[in-house]
Amino acid sequence: MEKIRIAVRKFDPFESTLQKLWDAFCLQNNIKMEAEMIALELHDLYETTISEKGLKEGKWDIAHINTDWIFDAVNENAVLNLFSLIGENPPENYPFGWHKSLLHLQKLSNGIFGLPFHDGPECLIYRKDLFENETEKQNFKKQFGYELSTPKTWKEFAEIATFFNRPEQNLYGSVFANYPDGHNMVFDFCLQLWTRGGSLLNKKNQIDIHNEAAIKALDFYRKMVTDKNAVHPKSREFGSVEAGLAFAEGQAAMAINWFGFASMAEVIEDSKVKGKIDITSLPSDPGYKTASLNVYWLYTIGSGSKHKKLAYDFLRFATTPESDKLLTTEGGIGCRKSTWKDEEINTLIPFYHKLEMLHENALTLPQTPIWPKVAELIDSTVLKAIETDISSEILLEETQKKIRELSQGTTLHSSVKN
Repeated sequence: MEKIRIAVRKFDPFESTLQKLWDAFCLQNNIKMEAEMIALELHDLYETTISEKGLKEGKWDIAHINTDWIFDAVNENAVLNLFSLIGENPPENYPFGWHKSLLHLQKLSNGIFGLPFHDGPECLIYRKDLFENETEKQNFKKQFGYELSTPKTWKEFAEIATFFNRPEQNLYGSVFANYPDGHNMVFDFCLQLWTRGGSLLNKKNQIDIHNEAAIKALDFYRKMVTDKNAVHPKSREFGSVEAGLAFAEGQAAMAINWFGFASMAEVIEDSKVKGKIDITSLPSDPGYKTASLNVYWLYTIGSGSKHKKLAYDFLRFATTPESDKLLTTEGGIGCRKSTWKDEEINTLIPFYHKLEMLHENALTLPQTPIWPKVAELIDSTVLKAIETDISSEILLEETQKKIRELSQGTTLHSSVKN
């Protein structure tokens, strides 16, 4: 029997939502076709859909593609341009149902190459029960001489992480995702850079990470994540999902992670911190602004799919307000403004309405076909910084040379803003 094949980002809430949506879609439209959904880790998902031409050659009909990869996917002719399909039969309340920051990265070469699936910019997630505890507040002030509150600077972040680090209670000051997968440490580096007034781009719109702000960013980050008196000891093994689960298990006072993991910790059954958490903006160096990173997931259709019309009909169904809300109650992050403001959702997840605030400070990564390779270089550099004593300046200088070699003959897409 013929099946529609869907490449899914491996994450329980994504998998359960997609299955429920497909079943409901088939029931509503009297469709008999089965969906074969394969859940894949980040690296494997990129490899099978883009590198191995799975979308282009019709191995996959639908795939979760994140916005880091969409320029690459379009460059490889891997994903279907949805422009005419949207024009003929748009998703409900398109484009006004979404914040503008969730619609621009998939618009390339006068086309639209995906619909928003899962969102949630990076933020500071913290245990409000610890921060609001009177005894903790008194003890903190005695030790550090100022009031305990969410950190506004990176110095405060480090001090608060040290204060709450209590291995004997299986509680650590902070948790990071330091598994080298080309993503988590790259994003962390970017956030450290931006919150020190730096940029990934120079005045000529070229990627340039050999500068003073980048050196300060890497210096702080390497010291922070290797501090045994402040950081979860398994951070080196954690991806963002594992770090999010450790936070949900009550093992950290703070985490810098995607908004989705704060939401997940409020909705999953075995969360030990349900009702005890909140989110806020990231710290920054004195004199500089906070920042967030907006990388989001898209529903895309393979350019080689034999079921393009059915796939698009399903995407329209999967992005309705009801479907978007379902993703949220399952533990993902809906992308529609209606979900962000939904009363029931904000009762379930009291900080959900703050998504709009995060989007106002959210920056994006450069859109260039070489970005995946640049990300690998930055990932490798941050890992080397954590594992060696080579100075940040030398590491960044060497990396910049390699980026320059990659950059010969490439240009950035004009929508980049960082």
